[in-house]
Amino acid sequence: MKRLTSLIIPIVAAMILGLASCAGSASSGAGGEVTGVGGSSWTEPTPYGMVLVDRGSMKVGPAKADSLRGIEANPRGISVESFWMDETEVTNSKYKQFVFWVRDSIIRERLADPAFGGNDEFRIEEDREGNPIGPFINWTKAIPWRNPNEDELRAIESVYRTNPITGQRELDHTQLNYRYEVYNHTEAARRRNRLDPARREYNTDRPVPTEAPVISKDTAYINDEGVIVRETVTRALTGDYDFLNTYIVNVYPDTTAWINDFDNAYNEPYVRLYFSHGGYNEYPVVGVSWEQASAFANWRTEFLRRSLGKEGVYVEPYRLPTEAEWEYAARAGEDNNPYPWEGDMPITEDKGCFYANFKPAEGNYMRDGHLITSRVGTYSPNDFGLYDMAGNVSEWTSTAYTESIDRLTADMNPEYRYNAALEDPYKMKRKIVRGGSWKDVAADIRSDIRMWEYQNEQRSYIGFRCVRTQIGFARGQKSRK
Repeated sequence: MKRLTSLIIPIVAAMILGLASCAGSASSGAGGEVTGVGGSSWTEPTPYGMVLVDRGSMKVGPAKADSLRGIEANPRGISVESFWMDETEVTNSKYKQFVFWVRDSIIRERLADPAFGGNDEFRIEEDREGNPIGPFINWTKAIPWRNPNEDELRAIESVYRTNPITGQRELDHTQLNYRYEVYNHTEAARRRNRLDPARREYNTDRPVPTEAPVISKDTAYINDEGVIVRETVTRALTGDYDFLNTYIVNVYPDTTAWINDFDNAYNEPYVRLYFSHGGYNEYPVVGVSWEQASAFANWRTEFLRRSLGKEGVYVEPYRLPTEAEWEYAARAGEDNNPYPWEGDMPITEDKGCFYANFKPAEGNYMRDGHLITSRVGTYSPNDFGLYDMAGNVSEWTSTAYTESIDRLTADMNPEYRYNAALEDPYKMKRKIVRGGSWKDVAADIRSDIRMWEYQNEQRSYIGFRCVRTQIGFARGQKSRK
């Protein structure tokens, strides 16, 4: 069995920009002929810990029926664009970096607060020319972890609590809230939502629409009691900001999932140790909801953008994979394999070696060598270089679940999204998860079947990985000259 050998490629400090000379000129040409105008183009460096999945097509869904398990044969042809994908599931270590970033942002805000000394060095309110901006957190100013003064100590300690039972100092996870905004490009691009009424209807036999379209946007705030309040506002379209959605998400994993997922089991050590103990650093993070995984992807994008140190630089966002992307990547583009490897079993018949971490037999989790999750990359990757696409932990996708999903989506880059409002029925808040987990039997870790979970649920057997659409030409493609 192979162990993961991560490709260590540092993220460069700036985007690799390939600019056409002077971006072309409309007056240039050859003898008065139209020869075209050049434009700027760019590519991005290989994202750290990701592998490239070239664009391709395949038949997704089960190719064979299984009446015993109620699985119908419904293969469907789809095609997807090239994308980068995390070679492993997001680990405790990587997710912990997100948690600590949120913690440190709160501390820095409080260090700049007059109630905690009001150190203006932790706040940026002017640009280099002295123009008012922000205010923004100054991340270049180090937190005085060692030898803080009285006010600084109060700011630092304000995000911790003393456990009333054990007396131990621990993070107050109720404060670890991450606020972010997402512009809904898809809804903004729809013809029916154009700001100019004349451009909403092209059929000249029909009158120009006079009523503004009705849109829904998500917003969130923290009330006086410190509770996150989420609201979905429905109103007539007034401008581009109506497509900007605001979310506030508590980012700390639910470590109690190890108890709540299993009745009458002694799983308390996992509650205390699985996320916090360094021995589990390279294990997949669990107890993370779809909402938290989406927040992580947004933070990961912003973290990269800030590291580049340039305003206005475009960064292709990290995101959760669509269901189609996930299955295409898991099966390495092969129509006939129900698993990420060749064959229809997660164990070799000749040598008895396991291909994945799952539950081999009733009550026997240990036959594959692992009781719960395993260190990411323990098993061999598939032909795309992706580890643990079956078993270990199930993985969130961006795709919303509905019984008729296959009839609703296109066959090119298929995706069904539904941002459920708070008042929507709970069944409308389901998201598709894929791959099965350490607690599932062999039939449930297949790559060609879908499962779902509610977007706010946090399970000890569900994690995630991120993707990014590739900018530029995919491997094997050549530019036309």
